[in-house]
Amino acid sequence: MSKGILAAAFAVCALACGPAAAVDAAYSADSAHSAASIWAKIKGFCDIVPAALPDLKCALSEDGLTRTITLPDGKKIVEKREAFDDAGRTYSYMILDPGPLPVANYHSKITINAKGEGSQIVWTGHFDAKGASDADAQKAIEGIYKGGSDGLAK
Repeated sequence: MSKGILAAAFAVCALACGPAAAVDAAYSADSAHSAASIWAKIKGFCDIVPAALPDLKCALSEDGLTRTITLPDGKKIVEKREAFDDAGRTYSYMILDPGPLPVANYHSKITINAKGEGSQIVWTGHFDAKGASDADAQKAIEGIYKGGSDGLAK
């Protein structure tokens, strides 16, 4: 086989055999509560856990940038805040240790928008599926977003 054909075969395999495309997940929920009141409940990095996901526990690092979420079964997820915009009512974070979640390279953002007299909670994420299909990983993460957003909206 010539070097040119061999190089072309490697190039095709690099494109076709490379890592899978990242997965996007999103969920939004409308609330009758004002954006300011919803934001006040979650703007502290650990605040969203008792406000939206009361079955979980959250411990904040001394610098306030890393949270460790403990699930009811004792497993842990470690997340680090990447950006915070108080005026825009949004923050983004990444997962350092996904624990039982089927994800890697996870980055997420939660935003609270004013919507009339109420608000809209928008939670989005971008990640690679790990140990599960893309569809199953997306379903798991969107389930978390739905539970958290719907809990906040009430």
